[in-house]
Amino acid sequence: MLNSSIDKATSFEKRFENVETIVYENSTEASKSVAREIADLIRVKQNQKQPCILGLATGSSPKGLYAELVRLHKEEGLSFKNVVSFNLDEYYPMEPDSINSYVRFMKEQLFNHIDILPENYHVPDGLLLKEEIAEYCNAYEAKIEALGGLDLQILGIGGNGHIGFNESGSLQNSKTRLVALDHITRVAASNDFSGLNNTPRTAITLGVKKIMEAKRVILLAWGEGKSNIINASVEGTVTNLVPASFLQEHNNATFVLDKSAASKLTRINTPWLVEKVDWSDNLIKKAVLGLALHLKKPILMLTDADYIENGMSDLLADSGPAYDINIQIFNKLQNTITGWPGGKPNADDSKRPERAEPAKKRVLIFSPHPDDDIISMGGTFKRLQEQGHEVHVGYQTSGNIAVADDEALRFASFVCDYNDKFGIESEDAVNIYKKAITFLKNKKASEIDIEEVRYIKGLIRKGEAQSTCYFVGLPDSQIHFMELPFYETGSIEKKPLGEKDIQLTMDLIDKIKPHQIYAAGDLADPHGTHKVCLDAIFAAVKALKPKKFMKDCWVWLYRGAWQEWNVDEIEMAVPMGPDQVLEKRKGIFKHQSQKDGVVFQGADSREFWQRAEDRNKETAQIYHQLGLSHYAAMEAFVRWDY
Repeated sequence: MLNSSIDKATSFEKRFENVETIVYENSTEASKSVAREIADLIRVKQNQKQPCILGLATGSSPKGLYAELVRLHKEEGLSFKNVVSFNLDEYYPMEPDSINSYVRFMKEQLFNHIDILPENYHVPDGLLLKEEIAEYCNAYEAKIEALGGLDLQILGIGGNGHIGFNESGSLQNSKTRLVALDHITRVAASNDFSGLNNTPRTAITLGVKKIMEAKRVILLAWGEGKSNIINASVEGTVTNLVPASFLQEHNNATFVLDKSAASKLTRINTPWLVEKVDWSDNLIKKAVLGLALHLKKPILMLTDADYIENGMSDLLADSGPAYDINIQIFNKLQNTITGWPGGKPNADDSKRPERAEPAKKRVLIFSPHPDDDIISMGGTFKRLQEQGHEVHVGYQTSGNIAVADDEALRFASFVCDYNDKFGIESEDAVNIYKKAITFLKNKKASEIDIEEVRYIKGLIRKGEAQSTCYFVGLPDSQIHFMELPFYETGSIEKKPLGEKDIQLTMDLIDKIKPHQIYAAGDLADPHGTHKVCLDAIFAAVKALKPKKFMKDCWVWLYRGAWQEWNVDEIEMAVPMGPDQVLEKRKGIFKHQSQKDGVVFQGADSREFWQRAEDRNKETAQIYHQLGLSHYAAMEAFVRWDY
């Protein structure tokens, strides 16, 4: 079993959770604990001179687990010679050496780095003829049965609750088979295949029946994006619409989560419904705002009865009556609203989110991709500039992989036509164009662009970012293209954060010596780029903390096109009028390569300007619903204390 020091549900919480659920501070600690359990199982089987039969998963969730297993092998001598593994699934059709093959994934993440015997690992064959698949799947299950079944099955979970590629609607007695992939699954995978059109429509998957027959099942889930489906799987009813919910009926299954993935579980989201709590200021704010939104009432309209009938009588007894609590929370929320994100000069700042002094601040906005600044905080960006602050933007990556191939060809062709028109002879330009067009015409799905094509795509995005900054009013001296090395792989898969990434970030902060830093805290970004960029900023800020100028530097986190802060988390809300909403839209439109069907759309079919606008309007509507002034839109921020 997993380490006993982790956060398991108490008997109180099991009223809501229908399967053992363990929550860790982060995915790293969780992965290490699961790796220890697997290592212990392997060693027990070695002592018994028996094979250890593991069911393995792919995707982002088990990467940390596999990295820790590799470490245990290399540093602590864990041998895998008695391990026999069976992977859950594989896309069909799929060549084993393709960049998106699960065979390649498993070799790169695990098999090539441990001493497992090549004949002992099995991944479904993506090159079978269709008429061979049924017999192959039967044989795949027979191999597992002949070895006595799976000792331990590792799972991830899809946005629709799929386990393996057992999509919504799969039956509990389903067998290993060829399946059609759900649209949600294909959209989530489309990032890896450079668009939905290139994403496979079918896959071979181990059936639910074999998963349920495993002696032990551990499901891994990380990140806020998984929180809703985790809640449905753990606390909802058992239904084939959410295949992960079948695990409620397994006698030895555990969901292993980080805090973000667990954030919608009752014990974490509304702990006062589970047991008596210590009512901190933040918890009171969360509870009262949640109650008002649930009842669709303004804060000041909540009654004693509302509190009592919704499990908050303890709060009422400690801090009531309702009228007093309501006033307190209303005032706190009202004090988050400011039209002066850089602080209002010569004003009482005791209840404002930002300081009044210095009146003119140096501001550094970090933008992970070349459009995150305008998409996520365009209204605030423009207002900071208009209110006389010295605003700098640090574009952390080139964003080149998000440019379509035909855009790159169009720009390369333009250079050739421009040179030809004005009599500029450049054999190099012509050769680069010919090389690019030859490559792109013969480019395989998911093949990494050659260096010349990547550079052209990067130039396109650089020009768009400059155009946005000029629109806002920034001079070239305040526009910084950082091109962090971790990003420049040419593929979705990035390098780990390195010392050079952190040093480049430190250098820019040290050069500007800002009073405000704005950074993207939007960790639902499907590329993972935002997370790495944020980690670089956090590391840089902590390293620079002893410097004198850092005592006056505040860090504000914004969120982008993928999600928004919960209203109880918001510490600064910058309102926008209708005209400012349109101005922000014009700024986003400067990024022409990201309009009209972008390469990495994610699960949301709306364009980025539409997502941002709808999200900002929704934030303003929530404030209005809670009884505050009605604005056209709002951008929200949370302060990070370092």
